[in-house]
Amino acid sequence: MNVIEYGKQNSDIIMLLHGGGLSWWNFRTEAELLSGRYHVVLPILDGHAESDHDFISIEENASRVISFIDSEYGGSVLLIGGLSLGAQVLVEMLTRRENICQYAILESASVIPARITHALIRPTFALSYGLIRKKWFAKAQFQYLRICDDLFLDYYRDTVKITKDNMIAFLKANTAYKLKPEIKNNRSKVRIVVGKKEQKKMLRSAELLHEVLPGSCLEIKGGLCHGEYSINHPECYVEELLQMIVPCCHVR
Repeated sequence: MNVIEYGKQNSDIIMLLHGGGLSWWNFRTEAELLSGRYHVVLPILDGHAESDHDFISIEENASRVISFIDSEYGGSVLLIGGLSLGAQVLVEMLTRRENICQYAILESASVIPARITHALIRPTFALSYGLIRKKWFAKAQFQYLRICDDLFLDYYRDTVKITKDNMIAFLKANTAYKLKPEIKNNRSKVRIVVGKKEQKKMLRSAELLHEVLPGSCLEIKGGLCHGEYSINHPECYVEELLQMIVPCCHVR
């Protein structure tokens, strides 16, 4: 598994899993802010630019991240955060291993299948995939995702490297993923975050996760759409992350 690391001199490990179609730079600013006191690990999810493995399923990607944590960090880390597809991978990890981390942040994790969207992904991308390499089309997609302008070159560079098969595979997995009942056994301290302007399915998913995860905290971020929290408000993300693990701690 290919990873980007910050603060390798530190012992406490924070792992952050990027969203679908993005890459490690999704959490670059967070990593920079945290690197003074934490070892921050940014895995590149399967099927994405610079990854070492095609995307097979959320379950398979979760298994690979768990194996990486087992081999490199003794089976657990301090905190894991994930956005969208990365959050779904994290949900699966929490389902399989109750002690994989002490703290977890699930941002915009869909755990309710969207059957119609799922069925349309392959025919839609069969027709439109070629447009991804067009910068004007990438710019339109980028603006639709409401990502800050500074990240466009990263987004465009890495999006054009994703193969059609991989893109279809992780989009289909994203729209088909369903919460498994075994997650109720997890004992990590979990924070669930969703934007108030997200689709109703995303809000329902956040509420469902909150219901089944004992002691979890649900935060609905007013004014935010899908993915905006970690991508566009990294300083806030870090400050609230630190408040989870170090009470009364603030970003310096």
